[in-house]
Amino acid sequence: MITLYLAEDQSMLSSALAQLLNLEDDLKVLGTSGDGQTAWLEISRLKPDVAILDIEMPKATGLDVADEILSAGLKTKVIILTTFAQKAYFKRALKAKVSGYLLKDSPSDELVAAIRKVMHGQTIYDSELVRNMVNAADNPLTDQEMAVLKSAANGETTKEIAEKLFLSDGTVRNYLSAIFSKLGVHHRLEAVNIAKQNKWLS
Repeated sequence: MITLYLAEDQSMLSSALAQLLNLEDDLKVLGTSGDGQTAWLEISRLKPDVAILDIEMPKATGLDVADEILSAGLKTKVIILTTFAQKAYFKRALKAKVSGYLLKDSPSDELVAAIRKVMHGQTIYDSELVRNMVNAADNPLTDQEMAVLKSAANGETTKEIAEKLFLSDGTVRNYLSAIFSKLGVHHRLEAVNIAKQNKWLS
């Protein structure tokens, strides 16, 4: 039996993913959490075979947790789940010696296959993600900012983005302001155009 720990701050996604993983005969989710601090405390106590970590979480990121696992010498393998490719994140993940780096929108069977492969000593990096890392300019936006920008690119209103990402309207406006500031623009369209030119958005 392969034991797992899942850290994901979006509770609906976390619950659905845990249920899917528990359906596999050889997988068992020992616990879940929505913040990095709790994740590290429970991983250090439970010592699962594999920790599946979202990058952006409250209190500590998935990469912070991966660093702690490495520093503590735990045998727990780490699979990072992310929404968008960012070179800075990927470089940190490599430094933390994570065993897997996958996109959140990958089919669940790919995650299941990756779990089994890392338990056999393989390292699994999403090929599209790695290719984008090589080709794209450095992306200064966080995963959550990219999620907001992607929705904005689809023409969604602030309210629609908030409902889709389970955020408040004010939080979405704050993310948009941060995006505009980082990219040196004043409008959504300008931000979307820059993201597309740099292949941050397809």
